Amino acid sequence: MKKNIKNLVLTFVIGMLGGLVAFGIASTFDKDIEKEENHLDLKKNNNVRFANHNSTTIVNGGIDFTEIAPQATNAVVHVKTQYQSDYNPYAFLFGGKSDDMPALEASGSGVIISQDGYIVTNNHVVEKATELKVILNDKRSYAAKIIGRDPATDLALLKIEEEGLSILEFGNSDELKVGEWVLAIGNPFNLTSTVTAGIVSAKARSISILDKRYAIESFIQTDAAVNPGNSGGALINTDGRLIGINTAIASSTGAFAGYSFAVPVSIVKKVISDLIEYGTVQRALLGIQVTNLTTELAEEHDIDNLEGVYVAELTKDGAAEEAGLLVGDVILKIEEVIINEVPELLEKIGQYRPGDNIIVTVKRAGKIESITVILHNQTGGTDILTTDRIDVLGAVFEDITDTDKENLELENGVKVVEIGEGKFKSAGVKEGYIITSINDTPVYQVEDVKKIINKIRGGVYIEGIYPDGKTSYYAFGLK
Repeated sequence: MKKNIKNLVLTFVIGMLGGLVAFGIASTFDKDIEKEENHLDLKKNNNVRFANHNSTTIVNGGIDFTEIAPQATNAVVHVKTQYQSDYNPYAFLFGGKSDDMPALEASGSGVIISQDGYIVTNNHVVEKATELKVILNDKRSYAAKIIGRDPATDLALLKIEEEGLSILEFGNSDELKVGEWVLAIGNPFNLTSTVTAGIVSAKARSISILDKRYAIESFIQTDAAVNPGNSGGALINTDGRLIGINTAIASSTGAFAGYSFAVPVSIVKKVISDLIEYGTVQRALLGIQVTNLTTELAEEHDIDNLEGVYVAELTKDGAAEEAGLLVGDVILKIEEVIINEVPELLEKIGQYRPGDNIIVTVKRAGKIESITVILHNQTGGTDILTTDRIDVLGAVFEDITDTDKENLELENGVKVVEIGEGKFKSAGVKEGYIITSINDTPVYQVEDVKKIINKIRGGVYIEGIYPDGKTSYYAFGLK
């Protein structure tokens, strides 16, 4: 009996001691958690801030987006378009007109960048639109006008008549880091004001979807879910600032399959600024063909490492040739920006205008040299080019280059670089078409097209050629 009592007392004492030890461990653990939480708060307050300078919050070790998401969605709009199909089975079978077909509908997204109604979106969202409507997050609806489009970057600028709108401020995509959190905001599948989160998976990514002359592909790649309808929407950072325009997804099904791509805001700012100020994008050209360095290429040309991009070809009388760059040079930097991939070079040059001076750092025969280059425009000069739009034709034109003439064996011509509403669209003229004559009169420059069209009071007969060498003819009447 005494032995049993003794065992019970011993068990009780051991249990009490165990409980005290457990309590002490738990208290210490709680203090460690408290210290860790304070540590997270300290990091949060010092390093991560919203656009309104309120500090972020941490939830279960992750960043809480509940404060910036509502602010940003007010600046993201739903873009709804109507357009005519390029293929009309009724016209084919019964001889009807394409205008007889009911209009098709499509939708995308856009981002308000000014309080007086400028909105940036993707070119592919609006390029075929015959009617255009913008719906704000608060459900107000407006007719929108296309100010300008840039197929080379897949960007477009719209305008609605309103004041005091919520906007997204521009961030700095050059400072964006792989692994950084981002939000994608748009209207996938007509689900308005949808917000998804992810991280930056890669930068300066080329996916070969912009089959346009002077195309600039240097996308921000993210794993934020983006689907049809997100095009033209916002990619923002944890400061609530715009760092990209969502443009494309990598998918075999047409739906999100893990990766999406956005035009960096460094390009967006330049394109939009040009469209507002000049009516057309001022394309700065370095005048080179470059390729990424590989081990094989480096060994072939006795290059000691794989830093930079290799100059494979120079445009005759181009900016680079005039400045003294040589085939075989390895470009290491544009200004102070390190270049290791071709898309990085395209993105950086795309931020400049013709006539700008830039410092190009190259490695030549093992030595580092800095060369000042004056960038050219599309016609080989250094002047700013103004819009060459002829409203009655609904098109924008540019003088063809010497390269165009050489490739197509032409002596003269004017290129159609943009098609909107007007006679050309109705007649079926496509972008890239080079007009060689109008009513049997040769055209050498855009001014010739304007003069001839202004004198015509009846029918117009146009001869020309497409970049693939196909000769085409169009006829229509002018009122």
